Amino acid sequence: MGRNDRKRRTPLATKAIAASAALALGGGGLLWAQMNASAHESNSGQNETKAAAASAQVATIACPDVGQQLTNVPQKARQGVAVELANLDKQITEAYARLASTRQAQANDASFVQNAIVGPLKEKRAATIDRIRIDIQRVGGSVNATALKQLAACTTQNATNTTTAGRGNGGKGGGKGGGQNNGGGQNTAAPSASASASAAPPANNGGQAGNGPTAADFVDITKVANNVLAKPQNSGQASTGSFTTKCGVNANKNHNTDNVIVAPGVTNGAHHEHDYVGNQKVNAFSTNDSLLAAPSSCQNQSDLSSYYWPVVRVQDGTKEFDQNALGGGQEGNVGKILTAQSAQIKYVGSPASKVVAMPQFLRIITGDAKTLTNGLANANAHWSCTGFENKVQLTEQYPICPQGSNVVRTFAFQSCWDGVNIDSANHRTHVAFADPASGVCGNGFKAIPQLTMRLVYKITPPTLQADGTVKNAYAVDGFPEQLHKPSTDHDDFISVTKNNLAAKIANCVNAGKQCQ
Repeated sequence: MGRNDRKRRTPLATKAIAASAALALGGGGLLWAQMNASAHESNSGQNETKAAAASAQVATIACPDVGQQLTNVPQKARQGVAVELANLDKQITEAYARLASTRQAQANDASFVQNAIVGPLKEKRAATIDRIRIDIQRVGGSVNATALKQLAACTTQNATNTTTAGRGNGGKGGGKGGGQNNGGGQNTAAPSASASASAAPPANNGGQAGNGPTAADFVDITKVANNVLAKPQNSGQASTGSFTTKCGVNANKNHNTDNVIVAPGVTNGAHHEHDYVGNQKVNAFSTNDSLLAAPSSCQNQSDLSSYYWPVVRVQDGTKEFDQNALGGGQEGNVGKILTAQSAQIKYVGSPASKVVAMPQFLRIITGDAKTLTNGLANANAHWSCTGFENKVQLTEQYPICPQGSNVVRTFAFQSCWDGVNIDSANHRTHVAFADPASGVCGNGFKAIPQLTMRLVYKITPPTLQADGTVKNAYAVDGFPEQLHKPSTDHDDFISVTKNNLAAKIANCVNAGKQCQ
């Protein structure tokens, strides 16, 4: 940083001091430093009030998710497109950091966000999106260039739009956010009454790193109405068995911020930390061959599948190993990383039919890491507490559990497969959820064993403060501009097996047995 020859602290010098303070306090977050520095760029109480008002009005940046629109990318272009999509994510992350660090400038200039942040971001995105078009067309693929170009522009979201008070479980139809089997043998219903806290987040959007969560992101689960529906009745052809694989809880702390499914070959492609169980050699540069050659944490050594999910942290000021790293503190993911007390991984059958074995190297992502800007169409987060799982499942809020009860995250993956592809351009269209009422796979898709996960965490219950902050807040890791919203929880899976294990799982499920 440059030397300050003047007695008055410049914004740059103030940020350096705030950064040091962040490290000293264990915040470990660049965003934390930026947010607090911006709050002190002026000694004028009037300007500080303006800055607080500006930051309360503009909370985050919302950009179209280009990757979800690319459903027909030729195989030869997918690597290049994946790299460019990762560049788009990086650009949004950098723009959000600039948004967080310039609250004073925003208060002084109503056009600052558009001229200095959103406008330049659009230009960068336009150039990147055009490279995507070129990659696709170079190998003979077709793309609607006009429609693609329209995805370059981003908008801002204000604090009001980022609160989730008054909503419980959510999501669209088709079993994505509500109505699907969630791994605990129950179905979740539409939104229910939830938190009473509806105030806008504080000026820095809450949270130890200044990007959430806020009081509105939590709810006392004992005050939420029951919202779990009965699961579909089994038909005569139902596959009623289950196969449990024991792979541990990542006690060896196998973490990284890569995502080999959506960003192969790109370091820090996820922008947040993952827990890994099962396959122990998964990173951005993994290949099918390297996955087959890797060790596994599973008791059944024929299970080399990769099961990975974003870590959960308690924002208690702990200096984690990644406090100064990309994907960690530099991108707003701070606090103590929690290891689950238990992690149950179970494959279950279909209420409507027999299942076929999962193909080798099948890739599935369930949920959406960008629901704050994408909406809840692909949300599949389920939060609850032990003793409440058959009554309440939450998508848009974290539960505050009563004494003696632990936090539970559950996932139920898509259980219908197109019968051909092990992945798709947007990592979604090759698999689907079964009809939530009947359990039937549509569009000619085939039923496969449904992967379910149940993660249990011992967490001291957060307490909500009158100013909108949360003491002992916990949150799932995510992209910084997503503000650690509960609905952004997601899970990733790559099926890798040896010794005919995939067929054994299907046979067990079809025979109605309970296997391990």
